[in-house]
Amino acid sequence: MFPDRLTACLFPALLLVGLAMTEPVAAQERQPERTITVSAVGSVAAPPDVARISTGVVTEGQTARAALDANNKAMSALLDGLKRLGIEARDIQTTHVGVEPRHQHHQDGRPPQIVGYRVINQVRITQRSIARLGETIDTSISLGANQLGGIDFEVSSAETLKDEARRQAVANARRRAELYATAAGASLDRVLTISESVMAPGPRPLQSTRMAMADAVPVEAGEQSLSVTIHVTWGLK
Repeated sequence: MFPDRLTACLFPALLLVGLAMTEPVAAQERQPERTITVSAVGSVAAPPDVARISTGVVTEGQTARAALDANNKAMSALLDGLKRLGIEARDIQTTHVGVEPRHQHHQDGRPPQIVGYRVINQVRITQRSIARLGETIDTSISLGANQLGGIDFEVSSAETLKDEARRQAVANARRRAELYATAAGASLDRVLTISESVMAPGPRPLQSTRMAMADAVPVEAGEQSLSVTIHVTWGLK
């Protein structure tokens, strides 16, 4: 019975020693997977169909109350006129209302003196008909707007149109990866990862191809480039 008990006790120990001896050999035989990562861009061009403009009214008065009353009157006329033009209430958004003093500065060292007040009221208008953008600007000025900011053009279906840019980006990435792999004496295996870079809003304007005209304000809408950047990693074989 004693030899059998000795064998039973030694067998697990021998097994552990055997595993410990084979594990370093197996670790040496495992080689890290060879990979290649390529970044590529795909882009499509599209004419914008939505425009956003900033406009507003600046008024001045000897008192803050007088400046505010004048601004309220002018701003109400502007908003009513925009709505009569067909701009929906949901497409007119107030972005800034401010009251600030106007100072007179003296050359003799005396502290600045308040001589009046200025009131600013700004709105952001979404024009969903590019063809009427010039008319909207002209009407705003005619209704009393004396402040006009920049114009931002947008493509409302940008996300759907970017799908074609994504397909182009994948094709460009594969073509470039195959070139590198072949030059290195390898070939592409399966795709391991795909990621997409988040692009900054406001696509880059390209050469103008369309124009919206009003009687007094010509506005060029142009085209916008919708770009997507992806990063793809392949295994190599």
